[in-house]
Amino acid sequence: MKKLVLVESPSKAHTINKYLGKDYIVKATVGHIKNLPKNSIGVDIENGFEPKYEIIKGKEKTTGEIKKLAKNADIIYLAPDPDREGEAIAWNIKELIDEIKGKKPEIKRVLFHEITKDKVVKAIENPTELNKPMYESQKARRILDRLVGYNLSPFLWEKIRMGLSAGRV
Repeated sequence: MKKLVLVESPSKAHTINKYLGKDYIVKATVGHIKNLPKNSIGVDIENGFEPKYEIIKGKEKTTGEIKKLAKNADIIYLAPDPDREGEAIAWNIKELIDEIKGKKPEIKRVLFHEITKDKVVKAIENPTELNKPMYESQKARRILDRLVGYNLSPFLWEKIRMGLSAGRV
């Protein structure tokens, strides 16, 4: 069985790969792979405030490698950080993998709060499912940041000082 583990950090990937051994391929996403576009608001306000995520510029190679590895995997363990941003990364990876034609690998969520051999192995042995409510909370925060920041930041530039931002635009 071919097993793929996806984490955020290259240093975590290296350490986890040592713990899990040759039966696993461990790859880092190096953070988020998708974001709202920089050149527009990126939120469809008239259709349920649906975000229009796109692959982050410079992440095409990483996403291509993930797709290639996923095509050959039987199971994929999504192991970004156990927080809202990590959950968003996990969901974005799942969406990327869902684009693959043909047989789909099984996808599991893995949570660990420390990178020790014992905790990593235990997490792999006890995977869970993706946490949609946590992902939805991150998505809502991201949309609100964009709606407020994208519209308010230009006002701040004009009235107070260039370069100020409102929210995490």
